[in-house]
Amino acid sequence: MAAMAKIRTLIVAFALVGPAAHAQTADYWGTRLPDQPTQFIFGYGSLINSPSRADTAGKPVPAIPVRVAAAFGYVRSWNDRATSGFTALGLRHPFEGEAPMTINGVIYPVAGNDMSAFDQREKGYVRVEVPRALIEAVSWQPLPAQGTVWVYVPKVEGKAPGEGLPLPDAKYPLVESYIDVVIEGALEYGPQFAREVIETTRDWSPYWLNDRTLARRPWVVDKQFAQVDALLASSAPCFAQRAFSEDFAVAVAKRKSKVCAPADSGR
Repeated sequence: MAAMAKIRTLIVAFALVGPAAHAQTADYWGTRLPDQPTQFIFGYGSLINSPSRADTAGKPVPAIPVRVAAAFGYVRSWNDRATSGFTALGLRHPFEGEAPMTINGVIYPVAGNDMSAFDQREKGYVRVEVPRALIEAVSWQPLPAQGTVWVYVPKVEGKAPGEGLPLPDAKYPLVESYIDVVIEGALEYGPQFAREVIETTRDWSPYWLNDRTLARRPWVVDKQFAQVDALLASSAPCFAQRAFSEDFAVAVAKRKSKVCAPADSGR
């Protein structure tokens, strides 16, 4: 009986040692996780903002800061009219005599490669492929090794994407609540990245409504308001014409100009 007990002990010992030895010699180097994304979006407006992006995806979505080359042939501009009554950021082709510009933003993967949620969010825009050779990473994170990168470009009926788009006006002004989302998203990557967003955006307008929650006491709701305002004051044309709702109504009645001179960047 003692001999049988010793044999059982040896069998159990070998059973435990065998898997442990195998685990020690296993080498997973070069093995990637399954289901790698192949569809990516370049966000250059509110999609830069992590919480805004997550609202559409239904979960946090990692992103890397990037820049698209001027050779892509577009400029970032205030030109997309939201149905709720404000003007959002879009891309457009340069006007005659105007040069295209670099556009900074973020690239992020689309979960399950299903674009439908973001297509629904960006109604009024169409997807345009961004050539990978025209994208550069601007931090320590590299670009995705493979996949297609899309960007949303506004389109009006009867025109090509990025053509014939309207400027902001009294019915479709710039609104500070949207601008805050964009700039605070850019501040996730630092103040210089946020300044670049402002300085590479065209068609700033004197039709600029300060619609913040508690706009006259913004620190109650938004702890970043002072940093956002400092960047806008130094770099955004028309910041001096931004107005609270009552003042906006009075200013609109008197205003003739729809364009602004470039802001003094202080550099």
